[in-house]
Amino acid sequence: MMGRGALTAWLRRLGGLVLIAALIATLRSVGLLDPERLVRGVRNLGIFARGLFPPDPSTLPTLGGAMLETIQIAFAGTAIGFVLALPLALLACPVLFGPPVTASVKLVLALVRTVPALFWAIVFVVAVGLGPAAGTLAVALYSLGYLGKLLYETFDGVDPEVVEAVRSVGCSRAQLARYAILPETANGILALLLFMFEYNVRASSIMGFVGAGGIGFYLLGYIQLLRYDLLLSGLLLTLAVVILIDWLSGLVRRMFLIPVTPAAPAE
Repeated sequence: MMGRGALTAWLRRLGGLVLIAALIATLRSVGLLDPERLVRGVRNLGIFARGLFPPDPSTLPTLGGAMLETIQIAFAGTAIGFVLALPLALLACPVLFGPPVTASVKLVLALVRTVPALFWAIVFVVAVGLGPAAGTLAVALYSLGYLGKLLYETFDGVDPEVVEAVRSVGCSRAQLARYAILPETANGILALLLFMFEYNVRASSIMGFVGAGGIGFYLLGYIQLLRYDLLLSGLLLTLAVVILIDWLSGLVRRMFLIPVTPAAPAE
């Protein structure tokens, strides 16, 4: 009779073979095991790459203005999303509220998060018209869904001893959040907020594909005109801005690193 160890090893091998077979079947289904298609794809990528160089800097003044609009969309959208996400994340925290409240809020956040940012942009283009206002609202909703989830997961990681120490003096839910949860997670909140802003700069770069403002409008136009040299200029500008924002985010984290010692509630 097969021992438990041998059975476990056999099941692991079987599971590995099933995963490999599933991967092969999936690759065949999506066409990535078709040699003719792969060869054609490599040839087309070569044509595309040749069209990228050298980049044409003639439109950088125009792209610079559009990039500034993209940053504004990301900044305003991230700020609005954070203001909405923070109270919802506290409502989703099981330390503060019971399952009926937390489950309902988590469901709402999941529904918001399910919708891609580009679809939100289409919705708000219909609602408020073409331009950066639609892009800002789309980024705000997208940020709400993801920041809400990341924040309540951060709150769940607070040291239970800290929570119990504050709760033992008879604090209300609001005081527990004020004197235990928020101070303990302040550094994490700052890091998440900066990450979300950096991410939204990249996400906002394609909002223009559906008329929601930003540099994406020009990038899409260059693709449609087959002006890949201009497209590369826009992509390089976006890359430079993202690298700069990443550096500034690290600087802000070092400057505003918050001590994690919880504040004492007022008597």
